This record gives sequence, structure tokens and C-alpha cells, in this order.
Amino acid sequence: MAAKSEFYEIDTGVAEVLHEPDGSMVLLVNGVPSSHIVPGDPQRLDFEYMRWMADFLDTHYPDEAKPKSRLTHLGGGACTLARYFASAWKGSRNTVVEIDSELAVLARELFDIPRAPAVKIRVDDARDVIDAFKPATRDVIIRDVFSSATTPRNLTTVEFYAAVRSSISDRGFYLANCGSHADLKEAKEELAGMLEVFPHVAAIADPPMFKGRRYGNIVLIGANHPIEAGDVLTRELLKGGVPAQFKGLAWARRFATTPRHD
Repeated sequence: MAAKSEFYEIDTGVAEVLHEPDGSMVLLVNGVPSSHIVPGDPQRLDFEYMRWMADFLDTHYPDEAKPKSRLTHLGGGACTLARYFASAWKGSRNTVVEIDSELAVLARELFDIPRAPAVKIRVDDARDVIDAFKPATRDVIIRDVFSSATTPRNLTTVEFYAAVRSSISDRGFYLANCGSHADLKEAKEELAGMLEVFPHVAAIADPPMFKGRRYGNIVLIGANHPIEAGDVLTRELLKGGVPAQFKGLAWARRFATTPRHD
């Protein structure tokens, strides 16, 4: 059976919802894959970078703190990771920031997203929201924002990272989905900016991506405390269709180039 597509006009263009034969759904925004969900199974993550993010946070955020954790997701789509954490971290509060109001309404209509306070969708500009946060009021901030295949520049600068660092708690984390081309220019510049602000920085990707062999996703991580891989995360990253590696602070310092500014 072939997949079936439905198209919807949204504020930023056109959303396509692809219904796969296995019952899963893929959201594309202006032709670019944005989200994958399986109705009724929020803990299934088919996009590898999302699985890496979940694996990292599941193994590094204290279990006793997960039920009261405050997570902000910059970039909405189908709210895949917000659905995941609302299910996996019972009691957590997830706020999704989505700039496209029509897409936010569509997501609520089509996808089984838990209601607030488990998952709240806020229609707003991601940078404005971060700049307005009071210090240490977030435990996790996840950035997954794209315009076409590029993250808006004002979400990749030293000033943005400074606002993020101020917003997260001492035990908190910042994670970003960095889409980078084969020269890895985007990732190198983002890491340089993060190193200006965060005392501890790390990254996760598959080996070909780290070697600059293709366009793909690198998960960038910043924190106010040391970040180590650990045996459990290392094992988890080797599972799935695309095994991944963890790179720590020393690697990030060697890899980084020139930071971006507003």
C-alpha cells in the first residue's frame, strides 16, 4: 500500500502530512521533513537525532527530578519530543514554541498531543521567548528550528546562547539540532559560539557526519556542569539504524572555528 499525503496551507507555506502504511505520520513543511510520529506510541522516535537527544537526557537528567522538570522546545512541528517527554517523564511540563499559528492549530487537530500542562503550545518567536525568560526557570531547552533547511541566524549566536544559559537551572541542559553541510561550517561556528558561553559543551552524531562526508544532523549540547558520555549512553547510541558517537569538551574545542554574533 502506498503512502497517502494531505496538504494544508499554513502561515509559513505548505504543510504535508504523509500517512505511512504502518500507521505512522510524517510532517513536511515546504517539502522538508519536520516530524515523525506514531499515534498512540509517543515513545517511538524514528528520526535518529531525536532518539539521540532522548537517550542523552534520559541517561543524564536525574531520575528524581524528571517528574517536576520544565522543558522548553523551540520549534514545534508535530511536537514529537514534547510528546515523548510528556510520556517518558511523567509529570514533566513541556512548552513548545511555534512561530506558525496555523501549524500549531493543525498539530493539535491531527496529532495526539497531550493537553497542557503536559504539553503547552505557545505561538511566539523563539528568540523573543528565550530573551524574556527569568534566570534558572528552565531545566531543559531544546532547539529544533528551521526555515527551509537552515536554522535562523539569531538562534545560533553568542547572544542567544547567553540568554539560554541564563535561563537553565544549574543541573539543566541545552540541546540543539544543528543541520550541517559536508564542510560542517554550521556546526563548527555554533560550537564556537557555545564555547564562548557554556563551560561544558559536547556533541552527538554518527561517524560519517563527524567526518564531514554529507549533510546531516549533529546534536549540540551545552551545560553549566561537566558532560560525560557514560557506559549507558554509549550503549544506547550504538542501537538503532544509525549508530552514533559522543564527543566531549576537548573535541569541541579542537573542532570549533569562529562564533556568530547578532
